[in-house]
Amino acid sequence: FAGFLPRAMAAMVRPGMHTVKGDVRVNGTPVVAGAAVKPGDKVTTGAGGQAVLVIDFNAYLVRDDSEIIFPDDEDGVEAVLRVVSGRIMSVFGPGPLRIDMPLATIGIRGTGIYLEVYPERNYVCLCYGRAVLKSKLEPRVREALNTTHHEGPRNFHADPKARGTKFIEKAKMVNHKDTELIMLEALVGRIPKFGDKPIKMPEGSYGKN
Repeated sequence: FAGFLPRAMAAMVRPGMHTVKGDVRVNGTPVVAGAAVKPGDKVTTGAGGQAVLVIDFNAYLVRDDSEIIFPDDEDGVEAVLRVVSGRIMSVFGPGPLRIDMPLATIGIRGTGIYLEVYPERNYVCLCYGRAVLKSKLEPRVREALNTTHHEGPRNFHADPKARGTKFIEKAKMVNHKDTELIMLEALVGRIPKFGDKPIKMPEGSYGKN
């Protein structure tokens, strides 16, 4: 779903914190750009904080007021990205991964995705790739998506009864941009399918960061 750039560029992938703005912590310790981040680490950001980081061949943009626990698949345990709170954009290399949110689980394989966690709902935009979305309140409620350019944003609701018993509901694309996805993929030597030519986004297709 994201094409690989030449191997020489892939070999130049630099893990760790690429940019740090405001209060950013790894396992509770404040960090600056260049700090190491490993699988299994917890990254938190305060008000106004933001971080761009690379772990393995995955890249992440963590926005303010977020708590994220990054995948650790040692000893054959399933790799899980835990989004406890806040907002995160992620691009992933090949291989299976599960994303755990308070109201949803998402099974993915080499995708670009944007997530937001609020007490009343969880927002998911599968920017490109394949994923299976499941409600944690009702695991039988699931949806398989295959997207190329933000076609299927979804909200998971904490109170489905107030939404006409809808655990998963269609949503609009908000708060993220193609330029951010292109930037993240470039950090790991890749380019999204839509990144090789200009994309004309519909007016009002995304909100402010």
